Amino acid sequence: MSSTLNAKMAALAAKAEAALPGLLLRVPSLADELGYEVQPSNLKQVCLTLRDDPGLKFESLIDLAGIDYLDYASSEWKTNSATASGFSRGVNRDAARAPHDGARFAVAYHLLSVTNNHRIRIRARCEDAEDPIIDTVVDIWAGANWFEREAFDMYGILFTGHPDLRRILTDYGFIGHPFRKDFPLIGNVEVRYDVEKKRVVYEPVSIEPRTLVPRVIRHDNRYDAALKK
Repeated sequence: MSSTLNAKMAALAAKAEAALPGLLLRVPSLADELGYEVQPSNLKQVCLTLRDDPGLKFESLIDLAGIDYLDYASSEWKTNSATASGFSRGVNRDAARAPHDGARFAVAYHLLSVTNNHRIRIRARCEDAEDPIIDTVVDIWAGANWFEREAFDMYGILFTGHPDLRRILTDYGFIGHPFRKDFPLIGNVEVRYDVEKKRVVYEPVSIEPRTLVPRVIRHDNRYDAALKK
């Protein structure tokens, strides 16, 4: 990722950093994108300024998403039988491993200024790796309500001050959070509607675990021993 911004993004960066001195940490991005890391304790202040500052006016929250950094850039995808050679599986072995200060989970916010036709992305990490908690922004952008419920449902991220933090995609009795990287791909239970009982029932998983990363084995005549002669 490049750290050099084009003229439009550079002007926006100058406005944002002037309005929030010392509270924004630039993260690598493409030339036409602008992203910042924000300390969770400063999240509300940063969001309010981005919304209300006359030179910024990010009135709209376009998206909010949870992130799980478990094993990020430190290990290959967990597989049982796939080969460890032939293609990369999520590891850059030559790059320096940047620790995430124990912050396994984070939340990304994608903002749009309709007035100025600008976009910006900010990210805040949850300090507690086991019980990720971060402030809600529903009182700043009402549209964050269901986005935060989705992040709670999928990642288990708790949003302090959310008016109605309930599951939104899985069943209310569901155990676990499907987008966590330590959650089994086949799940823990199967859910179906039982016609006789006239209710939803939970049953043990009947799907057999399988490896989704293909094993690459090349048989090429160019490497045939007979041709080496």
